[in-house]
Amino acid sequence: MRRSSGLRALGIAGALAILLTACSTTGAPTGGGPAATGPAATDAGKSFVFASTQFSPVTEQEAMRKKILAAWTGASVEFITDQEPVIIDRITVESKAGGTGQIGIVGLENGQFGSLVANNYLSDLSAAATRNANRKMNSDMLTLGKFGGSQQLYVPWMQNTYFLAANKKALQYLPAGADVNALTYDQLIAWAKNIFDKTGQKRFGWPVGTNGLIHRLLQGYWYPSYTGGLVTTFKSADAVTMWEKIKELWQYSNPQSTTYAFLQEPLQSEEVWVGIDHAARLIKVLQAKPDDFIAAPAPAGPKGRYYMSVVIGLGIPKTTPNANGANALIDYLLKPETQITTLRENAFFPVTDVPMPADLDKGLKIEADAVAKQAGSKDAKVVPLPVGLGAKGGDFNTAILNTFQRIVVKGENIQAVLNEQAAIINKVMTDANAKCWGPDGTSTGPCQVK
Repeated sequence: MRRSSGLRALGIAGALAILLTACSTTGAPTGGGPAATGPAATDAGKSFVFASTQFSPVTEQEAMRKKILAAWTGASVEFITDQEPVIIDRITVESKAGGTGQIGIVGLENGQFGSLVANNYLSDLSAAATRNANRKMNSDMLTLGKFGGSQQLYVPWMQNTYFLAANKKALQYLPAGADVNALTYDQLIAWAKNIFDKTGQKRFGWPVGTNGLIHRLLQGYWYPSYTGGLVTTFKSADAVTMWEKIKELWQYSNPQSTTYAFLQEPLQSEEVWVGIDHAARLIKVLQAKPDDFIAAPAPAGPKGRYYMSVVIGLGIPKTTPNANGANALIDYLLKPETQITTLRENAFFPVTDVPMPADLDKGLKIEADAVAKQAGSKDAKVVPLPVGLGAKGGDFNTAILNTFQRIVVKGENIQAVLNEQAAIINKVMTDANAKCWGPDGTSTGPCQVK
C-alpha cells in the first residue's frame, strides 16, 4: 500500500529516517517548475519536505499529491504524513542542529503547534497573512495562529468538524416536537429509543473501533455540552449525569459500534441509521446515497451546543531549506481553486471566503449545509482541539477512551472510574505542562481536574 519513496531524489533519506516509520507514507515529489506566483515567482529554489499529520489514509494522500498539488509549479515538494510526535521530534532535531533542515513547511492541527511555538522554532508568517488578506481568511482562525502574541506563527489551511448524519428512514421516529436541526441530547436518546421500540433494531452508531474518533466526540461535544468544561469538570456531578445519559443511549446503539472506525460504512450498509462522526468519515455515504441521508448539527446539552472546530494550519520552520518556496506553497494552497479542490477530494472545508461551486456534488453540499447550520445555531459554542499536550496528546486521548470503555462498555461504577481516571489525566497535564484551553478557560499552571 505504500508508494515508493522519492526521498533519494531529494538526497535526504538519512536525515529523514525518523519520519519513515511503519505508519508513514511517502510519495514522489510534486512540482519542480518555476513558481507562477508569490515569493518564488522567478526562482523555484531548493526542494523541501511538506510534513503533515493530515491525510493519513492512502486515498487522501494520493488525492493530495495527484489532485490538490497537481497545479503546483514551484519547487519540488515531498508530501509526507506521519504522527505528531514524529514530525515534532524531526523539527526539533533540525532546529537544535542549526543551519538548514529538510522540512520546509508543516501542516498541523492547531493544538499540535504548541511545542514548536514554545521553543521558538517557527517563522513569523505575518507577511503571508497580509499577502493573502484579499482571500478573507477566517479572523478567529488567524487569531488562533498567533498563540496570544503578535506574530502569525501559522496561517489557517483548511478546517473540518463533526456533525450528525441520519438515514431518512429514521426521521419518522423523531420524538414529537423535535427539530432534527436543533436536537438536544435527550431528544437524540428518545429518537434512538423510538427506533428500537418500533423496529426492534439498535440503529444508533458510535465510532468506537480502532482509529475511531469517539474521544473527540467526548472532548468537544458531550463533555462541554453537559459540564461546560473538559479537564476541570472531568469528575464533576455534571459529568456523572453526562455518563448516565451516554449509558442510556448505549442501550439503543448497535453493539457493533465497538468495531466501527468510520461511520460511513455501517450507515451505507444500514446497520446504523443515525450517528455523529467527522465530516471526512461521513462523506462517502453522503456521496454514494445523497438522496437517502440528511446531515444536521450535533445536539445540545444543558450548557449549550458545543462542537469541535478542527483548524489545520501551515507553519514554516526557521530551518526551512526554501523560505520563498514554502511561502509560495502557502499562497497556492489558499487560492480559491485549491481550497475547492481540497474540499472536493478530501472533504476538508475552506478557511477563505470562497463561494461553493454550482457543480459541487450532492454529498459535499449536504455536508457544507450541515457545517453552516451548526456554526450558525443560536446556542453554538466552538471547542478547539486539545492544546499544548505535545507528545502527551496520545496519553490524554487514551485516558478519555479508557473512561468510555470502563463506564459504557464494561459497566463499571461511574464515579469510581472518574476518580481513578482523573488522577491519570492530572499527571498527563502536569507532565505536558499543558494549560487549560477552550471551555476550561485559562490557567497559570497545568490544567487540573477539580
